[in-house]
Amino acid sequence: MAGHTEIRVLVADDEPLARRGVRQLLAPHRDLTVVGEARNGRETLAALDALSPDLVFLDVQMPEMDGFDVLRTRGADRMPVVVFVTAHDQFAVRAFEAHALDYLVKPLHLERFDAALQRVREHLRLRDAAVLAARLAALLDAEKAEREKCGVERLVVRVAAGELVIPVAEIDWIGAEDYYACVHVGAKSHLLRESLASLEIRLDPRRFARVHRSAIVQIDRIRELHGEELVLCGGLRLPLSRRRRAAIEALLHGAAAPRM
Repeated sequence: MAGHTEIRVLVADDEPLARRGVRQLLAPHRDLTVVGEARNGRETLAALDALSPDLVFLDVQMPEMDGFDVLRTRGADRMPVVVFVTAHDQFAVRAFEAHALDYLVKPLHLERFDAALQRVREHLRLRDAAVLAARLAALLDAEKAEREKCGVERLVVRVAAGELVIPVAEIDWIGAEDYYACVHVGAKSHLLRESLASLEIRLDPRRFARVHRSAIVQIDRIRELHGEELVLCGGLRLPLSRRRRAAIEALLHGAAAPRM
């Protein structure tokens, strides 16, 4: 920490309004200085190296690399103090309450934000880096176990009128589209602000599989396999990665999929 009082802060969130909101909530706290912002996971990793912040407000849902991907890539022992920010209050809250220093659920509220800052100050005063690293590592283990256990039953996408809830049982396949995932349900498609890597972890691995770097498919929707291509029940053809074919065949036959 610079000097004795300044706490250097990095704000990582792909939504400009969300980053501005954190800045505004930090403004009255003179011992905290925002030294940088990041719009996605890769920028966050670069900023952590370049700026060496004491504290990072880390959005869980970011394109390409989400907050958990950042934590996995950098390693729990090399992270500063982390306050997670999430729009989801299901698994995230359960896991964060058990393992994270603190977390905030969007939309952010002043009283809850200030309480989180008090926990940050106390932790930095004690400077127990080993305890923080152990808690972050445990959080990653809990997140992986929770996803592998059952998977989510529904996805929530933003639409013009608000939010649309999509039961995962109705999904045919999910494709990568720039920084978004495109969820295909019959003749309709919906953009979800989440990476395929993040969705792959959240979905039940017994029902959904990554068939290519750009596609996840519900196993029950597969009609045929042809070399490096698969055909869905509606006739759509998708590329099939050669190294993933054995795993897909195992899932189609009801066997345990080999590791890819």
